[in-house]
Formats: sequence, C-alpha cells, structure tokens
Amino acid sequence: MPIVVQPVQNSADFPKQVDVVVIGAGIVGTSTAYELARKKVSVALIEKGIVAGEQSGRNWGWVRQQNRDLHELPLAMYSLKRWGELNAELGADLGFRRAGILYATKDPGELARWEKWSQQARLMGFHNESLTAAQAQERMKGSTNTWLGGIWSPTDGCAEPGLAAPAIAEGAKALGAFVHQNCAARGLDIANGEVKGVWTERGLIRACAVVLAGGAWSSRFLRRHGIDLPVANIDGTALRTTPAPDIFDVSCVFGAGYALRRRIDGSYTIAVPGHGVINLAPQGLRYATKFRELMRAKIGKKMTYRVNSMLWNGPDAWGSWDFDAISPFEKIRIMDPVPQKDLVDQAIRNLVSDFPALKGIGVAESWAGLIDTSPDLVPVVDTSDKIRGLTIATGFSGHGFALGPGAGRLASELATNETPFVETQAYRLSRFSDGSAIRRPDMM
Repeated sequence: MPIVVQPVQNSADFPKQVDVVVIGAGIVGTSTAYELARKKVSVALIEKGIVAGEQSGRNWGWVRQQNRDLHELPLAMYSLKRWGELNAELGADLGFRRAGILYATKDPGELARWEKWSQQARLMGFHNESLTAAQAQERMKGSTNTWLGGIWSPTDGCAEPGLAAPAIAEGAKALGAFVHQNCAARGLDIANGEVKGVWTERGLIRACAVVLAGGAWSSRFLRRHGIDLPVANIDGTALRTTPAPDIFDVSCVFGAGYALRRRIDGSYTIAVPGHGVINLAPQGLRYATKFRELMRAKIGKKMTYRVNSMLWNGPDAWGSWDFDAISPFEKIRIMDPVPQKDLVDQAIRNLVSDFPALKGIGVAESWAGLIDTSPDLVPVVDTSDKIRGLTIATGFSGHGFALGPGAGRLASELATNETPFVETQAYRLSRFSDGSAIRRPDMM
C-alpha cells in the first residue's frame, strides 16, 4: 500500500450489543462514532480493512469551504470550525493548519463562476477575497503564468489524511467506543422492516441503529438489501513529491492543471484536478443515466474508461452473498487501484512549468483511490425510508475529508433521532428516485 496511515489498535473486547453500529472507518465513519461516543451512546465502529485505508487516507488533504456546492457550504463551515477544535479536544495532531487556500486562473469564464459563487456564499455568511490580476500575480509569486485573477480564503486550511481519521478513531475509543478493523460487515439483521443488528465476519452485533459510511462500497452493500444508491466510483490519482522548497505561504493552491498541498514532512501532495478513471462494471452501467448532467457539465472529457477485474469483483460488481459466508468486503480488504502514470507525469510537468524553482522535484510515491461520486456531487446523508434505523452517509464525491466532522455530527443526530443541526433536504437519497430533476453540479 503506497500510503502510510497512523495505526489504530483494536478494542480488547468484541461487543455483542450496542446502541449504534457504524460501518466504515474513514473520516465520516470515525467522526460519526466519535460524536456518538461524546453523547455517551454506546457505539461499535467496524472496518473491513484498516482505519483510513481507502479514500480517507488517499485524498488531497484539503479542508476548504471555498468553492463548495452551496448546498454543502453550511456543512463545510461547521466542519472547518470543528477541524480547528479537534487537535486540542483529542490531544492528538491531525496535521490541521489554517493557512488559507488560493485559486488562480487564466480563464475568464472560470473567474466569473468563482465570483458569482463568492457573492452567493457571502449571503450565507462565508467571506473570501476576490483577487485582481495583480493580486493573483503577487500571491503566485515565482509563477511563469500571467494570471487573470483568483479567489483567496484565509480561513481555509489542510490536514494530514494519514493522521486525521486514526486520531478521531482513537478519540472515539477513549470515550468508550468499540473499534474493530479487519472485521467486515456482511449485512444487516432486519425484522419487520427494522434494523436489529449487523452481521459481521465475527458474528452478530445487536443494535437498534446503524450508520453506513462505507464510501465506495456503500452502494453494493445497500443493493443486497434492495436499496438503490446511484454512485460512480472514480479512480483518482495523486502523488507525494520528494522534499522541495517551500515556495508558498498558503495551505493549498489550485493553479493551471495542478492542485497541491504543502505537507508537514516538507514535500507536496499534487494531483491534476477533475481527472480520473471510470471502471466499466455493472453498477456504473445501471446508474449511467443518472450521471448525464455531471458528464456534460464537468468531467466527461476528463475521464478515461477501462475494463478490469472490477467487472466481476469489487464495489462495482453485481451478485449477492450469504451472511454466514465470505462476503465481497472480505475478499478485498483495502481497495488499492493502480495510479495513472500519465497523470502523475502531467501533474509534475504542469507544476514545474509554472514554478521553475521546483525544477528537479521528484515523485516519492503515487497512488489512486476510489472516490464515491454522486450524480450532483452532493453527498447522501439520510435515513432510509425502507429500513427503519438505518442512516446512510456516503457519496461525498471527493469532499468527504473536509466535510467529515460535520457529516459525523449530522449522521449521529439522524441515528439518534435528534433534530439535525443543518437543513438536510439536499442530502436526501430520494432525490435520485422521486422524479426530481438531477441538478447540474455547480462546483467541483
């Protein structure tokens, strides 16, 4: 596995009964378990692989409010606040730094979209700065590009994916949560349309509520129970550079064909924004029509398509299984896709072309991760209308790392029948099946 995440020790005891079982120990699942444990709700957090082994340990590490879909903005604003509190609250280093996020562009259409978004966001209480060409040039000092303008959010920041979810999981455990890795959830125990527990590879855990935060695996898990969750699992490639000069005084930069974050180890995480691979498999074909607007608006020309083993194995495959036999989630403990070498080379080339001071920078490692992408790029955080006691928190479309703390609070409130702290209408699962028009996504 090309990524490194802080190890988490399993709990000594395996529970037979809890109030809530959380399935999936990425940033959303660990945050949900932590928020439940803070309320003194008994909770078991179970993970088929290791904490943050998939996308929560493979993302860019950006923690931003700027350029979010406006439906996500309240969740992003709250999450940013929580990110600022968690280091002290947990007594652990999540690598969170609030040094601002900068977007610069040469495209007048892109600049106009950013400015329109900023005007709407200000009405919701978020304030960033629009940059003139001269201001963008000053912010991007050392760049060979001639920038038309940009936007700057001094309150945004970044964190370390290899540290964050593990620290939150340990925090949940310290408050009494059970944490068990290499323990796949095979399915739900249901009676009279109501959750009674979770069948795991180690046996049944009884519970009256379940939160599914399984990322790219959520849709396949739900299909076993007759619930449709339209997602496209997209392979996204990123890389870590060799140690390099610190030429930016900000957390993250979005430039011409690259997005980067300064890491605490003196290197950079870099990616080519919006590019990836869609694996042709039954799940994707089943939900393809739901993604028409997304492909037209955003990413169709930036995607490549391939057929590989995911056609018959993995989160996008079809087929059922018995709860007393090995499930698909045990066959692949950690999904570790092959990164696209052309995107790795392109990311380095684009960055060095723009900033000659980084000439000679190398690739220390590269990786890919499956991004569970919804048709409108807005997550599903909702209770099931088919199975009482089931809450679904998935489809974060590459935004889950930043939104994790807020999504965890929201999922914990839904699981315990509390009044949600944000409006949830935009996050409902039924928007993809009740005849509502699927919105063309506003922002990436």
